[in-house]
Parts: sequence; C-alpha cells; structure tokens
Amino acid sequence: MIWLIPVIAAAMLASGLALAYVIGGAAVMTFILTDNTRYLAVLPQKVFSQISVFSLLAMPLFILAGELMNRGGVTKSLIDLSMALIGRLRGGLGHVNIMTSVFFAGISGSAVADAAALSNTLVPEMRERGYTAEYAGAVTAASSIIGPIVPPSIILIFYGALMQTSVAALFVAGIVPGLLLAAALFAVNGWYAWREDHPRVEKSDTRPLLPAIVAAIPALCLPLIIVGGIILGWMTPTEAAAVAVFAAAIAAFFYAPLTRQDIWESFSRCAVLTGSIFMILCAVAAFGHLAALERIPQTIAGLVEDMGLGPIGFLIAMNLLFIVAGMIMDVPVALALLVPLLAPVALANGADPVHLGIMICFNLCIGLVTPPLGGCLLIVSTVTGVNYWKLARAVIPFIIAEIIVLGVLVSAPEISLWLPRTLGLWE
Repeated sequence: MIWLIPVIAAAMLASGLALAYVIGGAAVMTFILTDNTRYLAVLPQKVFSQISVFSLLAMPLFILAGELMNRGGVTKSLIDLSMALIGRLRGGLGHVNIMTSVFFAGISGSAVADAAALSNTLVPEMRERGYTAEYAGAVTAASSIIGPIVPPSIILIFYGALMQTSVAALFVAGIVPGLLLAAALFAVNGWYAWREDHPRVEKSDTRPLLPAIVAAIPALCLPLIIVGGIILGWMTPTEAAAVAVFAAAIAAFFYAPLTRQDIWESFSRCAVLTGSIFMILCAVAAFGHLAALERIPQTIAGLVEDMGLGPIGFLIAMNLLFIVAGMIMDVPVALALLVPLLAPVALANGADPVHLGIMICFNLCIGLVTPPLGGCLLIVSTVTGVNYWKLARAVIPFIIAEIIVLGVLVSAPEISLWLPRTLGLWE
C-alpha cells in the first residue's frame, strides 16, 4: 500500500499546498488509509527526536550571521580584494566573480544569497566592460554553488542532523571539494576568455593590494573564526555559529553601520528560513516513521542487490536521482526526503557518511543551476533581467565542469576525507 504516498502527495500538491504540508499530510493520510492509525500515537515523539538535535542550533545562527554580513556592505570589500589579486588576468572580471564567491561562501553558506548579492554588483560591471549579459549571469549562477560546499554550510548542518554525522568533519571535508570546484570554474572562464578575447581589468581600476587586504580583513576573519575554532577544538560548530553572529555584527558595523531596519530584516529572514526548514524536518519525520514501518530502505537495498549494481553502481544511480531531484525540488526538501531512504543503503554498501554527505550536497547544488527550476538561475535571471532560457544555455559548459568534479569526488573519496582525517576530526 506504500504506492498510496505518491498518489496522495500528487493530489495534495495539485491543490497548491507547500511541500512540507504535502509530505507530512500524505504520510499521515497513508497511515489512516492503511489501517496503521495506532502507530500515529508515537509520531510526536518521532517528530521531536528529529528536531531535538544539538547541531541544528548552529543553523539559525549561521543564517543570521550571513544575513547581517549581507546587509553590512561586505560584498564590496571582497570584490575589491578579488580585483586586486586576479583582476588583471585575461577575463579578469569572470575570475573575480568566481573568487568573490569563494570568499563569500565562507560568510553566507547560501548559494541563493551569493547569487543575489553578486547579480546586483558584478553582473552590471561585467556588462559595462563588454561581457554578454548571458555570460555574466552564467558565471554568477555557476560560482554561487560554492557557497553551500565551503564552510559554514547550512546544507551540511542539515545533512549532519539527519544522519547523526559530525558537522565539524563535514565542514572541513567541504574545503578541498569547494576549492576544486572553484579551480574547474576558473579553467572554464579562462577558456572562454581566450576564445572570446574577454578584457582585463586595468590597473587604474583596481585598488592597491595591501589596502584591499586591510579593508577585507574584517570580512575574512569570519570564516577563519569558524573553521579555525572548530579545527583547533576551541569551539563546536554550534558555538562557532554563535561567535560568528557576534563577529558578523562587528564586521557589518565596520563597513556600513546597520540600521534598525537592517537588523529587523535580518532576524525576520532568519526566523522565516529556520521555520521553513524545521517544518520540512517535522514532515519528513512522519514520512520516515512510515518508511520504517513499511521497510522501504530494506526494500531498496534488496532491489540494489537483485540488480547487481554494487557500491559504485549504486552511488552512480544515487547521483542521477539526486541531480533530477535537485532540478525540481528545493535542496532541503530533496535532502530530507531522499537521504533517510537512500543513505542507509549506501552506508551498508561501504560508503563513508562524511564523503557521502559532501557528494550528496554537491550533487543537489548542481541542481540549483540546472533547468527547469534551478533556484540560482531563477534568482540571477530575475535580478539581472536576462532571459531564463538564454541564461540556462550559457551555463551549460559550467554545469559540465561541475559534473566532472562530482565524478572525481565520487571516484576518489580521499579528496573529501583527507583533510578531516589529517586534522583528527574523522577516522
């Protein structure tokens, strides 16, 4: 009778309900229709156990820190530093766009926030200097997904809570893959710069290096506080998140004093995002309870064994499924819905939970720049006014590079695991 879940979910989705209500409602209605109502008595306990996870406290704090920094004028200092470092290379503004995303990733942890911020600042500048609007938007969208991979990452906190995996290890494991992704995007931009003869940034248009570094120090201190505190064992990720809020407020006042309206909007945005994520977690707890009763993970494991996929084959199949899910679902929804079903099977086949988390989060982030519903593409298209489908065509070479990096990560787990093992955060 488990087939009732997608049928009921499709009917509820057609009514216009939010996905969290669709998932939770479909699960509860399936309990009733399959005469399993008696098991609903323990559902509140399942819900509270799902959200009563200490590491989840870091999520709203990192969201708040990112919101404060986004409203505090930090973007300009990071752009100036990137311009001073690599702006004079061929295709300099494209490289600056990618490097700024790397710096910004250590502050916001959100691909959508990065895409919105850089669409407002760098895309108009690139268009003025001779880049096509489609290409400028494509670079911005493609590089924005570095945000959820490099710490602090809201998605990795979410995964860590779902799978009871060390958030500290996940944070550190995301550093090398994030830098590898940035290198791949630099290579694609460099190739385009050579082919299209993209301009360099004139020396007169960049700040001297030393003043640019000094001006960017408050912004750069935030990721150093987060990662350094966790690596040195001074703070847990949750404590680092609390310190990050304090540091973000100080840095924001350094660049552009925050108004009462800015602070209010930051807290409001934090509350809305946190509430929506916790609603998803509650809904998925109901679905997970039903899945456990119906032994869905065991059924999937049996299918994998019957098909003879093996560990690598199953990981490839998982990646294909998650890429499709990322194209049409919000990342937290796809993560919460699919991870409890598929991750246990992957772990049973020998996958490492930290490597699996990096792979899944990387995979879902690619969906943010992939049609038909790529969230970052929609943001960039809306902010810049570039036609969505023209932007989608322009971003294809970058997506190919990102998929190649994903393939490397799948085939070489040590790329993700080397740093957390070296630092003693994972065995």
